[in-house]
Amino acid sequence: MPEGPELHLASLYVNNMCTGVVFTGAVRKSEVSKNPDVPFTCEAYRITAASRGKEVKLALTPMKSDDSKKRVMAGQADQPMDIVFRFGMSGYFRFTTEDELPKHAHLCFYSKEEPCRVLSYVDARRFGSWHPDGKWQPDRGPCIMFEYESFRENIVSHLSDRAFDKPICEVLLNQKYFNGIGNYLRAEILFRLNIPPFISARTVLEGLQSEDVFEDKKPLKNEITDTACLFLSSVHKTSDGDKQKEGKGETGDLLRLCHTVPLEVVNQGGKGYDPQKADYSDFQAWLQCYYVVGMTSIRDHNGRTMWFKGDPGPMAPKDSKAPKAKKRAKKEDDHDYTEEKKVASSTSKNNVVKQETVTKTPKKEKDARSKEAVSKRRKTEKSRKVNAPQHEQRPTARGKKNSSAEPTTGPQRRSERATRQNSK
Repeated sequence: MPEGPELHLASLYVNNMCTGVVFTGAVRKSEVSKNPDVPFTCEAYRITAASRGKEVKLALTPMKSDDSKKRVMAGQADQPMDIVFRFGMSGYFRFTTEDELPKHAHLCFYSKEEPCRVLSYVDARRFGSWHPDGKWQPDRGPCIMFEYESFRENIVSHLSDRAFDKPICEVLLNQKYFNGIGNYLRAEILFRLNIPPFISARTVLEGLQSEDVFEDKKPLKNEITDTACLFLSSVHKTSDGDKQKEGKGETGDLLRLCHTVPLEVVNQGGKGYDPQKADYSDFQAWLQCYYVVGMTSIRDHNGRTMWFKGDPGPMAPKDSKAPKAKKRAKKEDDHDYTEEKKVASSTSKNNVVKQETVTKTPKKEKDARSKEAVSKRRKTEKSRKVNAPQHEQRPTARGKKNSSAEPTTGPQRRSERATRQNSK
């Protein structure tokens, strides 16, 4: 998901590509988009961009001319219009020729030149949105990068709010206070400070001042490494309350890293936001925690995946699982193309094939035997029907056998009678 640095880089991209370009005509929306139409039509206008947290604003400014009255009569815009974009999960800007227009371009601005070029807002998943005549969303806090003083003041003055009762990893995604922080930024910031993600946000933030004492000092890394252990000791309850407060005051400034870490991504330039090349190798090398091998991931209470190292903290969800970490390990195993891996995979495949053939052959034999038995039964039934008269003659043959047996018993009975008469 694009976060504060990506949206700022998107605004820089628009300003860089559209410098000196004149746009014309109506702003066209795709048929599948459910976002509102942009009622802006002008014969000649320019486009500039600005960002604030997780929002980007495009300013459409008509070019001045002597026939402004005629332009109004013809339905052409004579006043600037601001369009506020929120990128959702996959939004970004592209500036291409009309023939190279991306597939998922949902809002297009056409240049006044030959061949025509198009600035398009591309969003494959369509979770993003735009708002004509829009303003910065009032519920969002000051920008973490370019309104740093207001950002600190807004948090320090509202630490008593119930929102800070939640774990620090979940509060960091609250755009009312941390406008621009997203999933990968919260993981990187907490990892650098060695802060468990599931401890109370108020515990982490109380003791910080509205003014950054170390704002003008450069050795930020030394400050973090020297005080990481002190912070962990201050999280646990101690009998000495003064020592606990002292430990919190000496830890690395979380609010300062919420400002400096996003700027590190911005300082990578187009390598962090380059929709044409899509080369994120430098950005992946910059990551220290998010989706890095050896780190742990669990889902927070809102279902978002939190990456960290070590103890998650006392407020971690019970029975939390990390399906993404397991899937990532499997993918890495599958993409191990060493010779040992190839031999092992080939032998395992052969064993699997052998097992399948062994298990499948008895089934085939059983099926063949059952078919043979069924065919034999059918043949016997047919033969019985054809030889039905032979079955009727069988009882007669049995009768002949019985009749042949009777003469043997008849003379014996007569001889017995004759002997009885002679005896008399």
